[in-house]
Amino acid sequence: MATIYIPSLMRDLTGGMEVIQIEGADMRQIIANLEAAYPGFKQRLLEEGTQRIKPNIAVMIDGRNARRILIDKVNENSEIHFLPAISGGS
Repeated sequence: MATIYIPSLMRDLTGGMEVIQIEGADMRQIIANLEAAYPGFKQRLLEEGTQRIKPNIAVMIDGRNARRILIDKVNENSEIHFLPAISGGS
């Protein structure tokens, strides 16, 4: 199972758990399984009415920034981080 690191703003969905294990061969399956186990994840991650990750969320799979997010492959030892995008600067 993949290891999912839950950002603080989403831990209310997991009862406060920071790290969970979820099965899935790609990110689409991971998100579907997250939603089944912890209802509300899909709404927080995907743009309404689409199958796209919200633009204010970055997805890291095994230390790399996922580019094709929902079709990116995941293996049983993968580590996945959902990170709020940071903006600003001067």
